Amino acid sequence: IKALKIFAAVLFLLILYSLGSALYYMYKDKGHSTRMVRSLSIRIGLSLFLFIVMMIAARLGMLD
Repeated sequence: IKALKIFAAVLFLLILYSLGSALYYMYKDKGHSTRMVRSLSIRIGLSLFLFIVMMIAARLGMLD
């Protein structure tokens, strides 16, 4: 259960990093690159993955 909390925290930090990099690319590239879209796509994928893992963990009774 503690490993699940650590996994969720690390995944959440990766989501925040991806969001920050998208913001950085938005200002740096001024809309002339696809790096911002790629960063936001990664963030969405990580968020969905975290949501699915949390739903499965809740269903299995692994969350306190």
